[in-house]
Amino acid sequence: MAPEKDFSIEELYSKFPAALEYLKEIFLINRDYGRVQNSVIAKRLGVSKPAVTQAMNRLRKYNLIEQDLYGSINLKPRGRMAAVRILKRHYLVEHLLIGKLDYPWVKSDEEASRIQASLSDEFTDYLFELFQHPDTCPHGNPFPDTPREREILGAPRLVTASPGERGRLVRITEEGEAAEGLLQFCYENRLQPGQNLAVHRVGKGETVVGETEGTGEIAIPEKYARYICYTPGGA
Repeated sequence: MAPEKDFSIEELYSKFPAALEYLKEIFLINRDYGRVQNSVIAKRLGVSKPAVTQAMNRLRKYNLIEQDLYGSINLKPRGRMAAVRILKRHYLVEHLLIGKLDYPWVKSDEEASRIQASLSDEFTDYLFELFQHPDTCPHGNPFPDTPREREILGAPRLVTASPGERGRLVRITEEGEAAEGLLQFCYENRLQPGQNLAVHRVGKGETVVGETEGTGEIAIPEKYARYICYTPGGA
C-alpha cells in the first residue's frame, strides 16, 4: 500500500475510522509523559497490543507517525495537525453537551468521542466563538497551543500534595477521565476545576481534602488522586 497524500480528516476517517482516536491518544500521551509506547496506547484505548501494532503500521503508511529506534512513537507534522484538530473538536463537543444541552459532566467525554469526527471545520469554528475561545475542556485539560497549556500541564497532582497545603483544583487528566469510576467520584464530591481545597492528611492509600470553606472531608483514593491536578496556594 503506497502512502496516502493530501487527504482531509474526513477522508482519513472514511478510510480508517480508528485513526483519529489513535492520533489523539498519541498526542495526549506525549503531552503528559513525553514518550509513547505501543503498550501504553493499548492500555489507554482498551485494545490488544497486536491491534495497536497494526494501527501504527497503517498510520506510518499514511505518513502521520514515525517510531524511533527505541520504539517511541512521534507524530509527524500532518499527524500532529490532525490530532490537534480532532482534540479541539472533542473539547468543544464537551462544552456543547454540558453548557448548552445540560448533558451529564460525567458522560460528556465518552459521548464526545462518538461525535467528534462528524463535525465540520466551519461548525468547530462556530462553537469556538460561541463558547468565547475556551482554553480548557470542562474537565480542565488545555486546548493545544494555548497560552496556559504548559502551566496547566505542569500543575502537580494531588497524590504529591502535603498536609496543610491549600490549592485550587485545575484539571482531571485525560487518563483520569478514562479511569473507571473517577469522574463519577469527582462529580459526587464536587471535585471539579475551580474548586478550592485544603489538604488535611496524606497516607494509607488516600489523600484527604476539605473545601477551604470548611465543609466536610473527602478521602480521595490514591488511584484517583494521581489524576487530579491542583494549583498550590489557590491561585
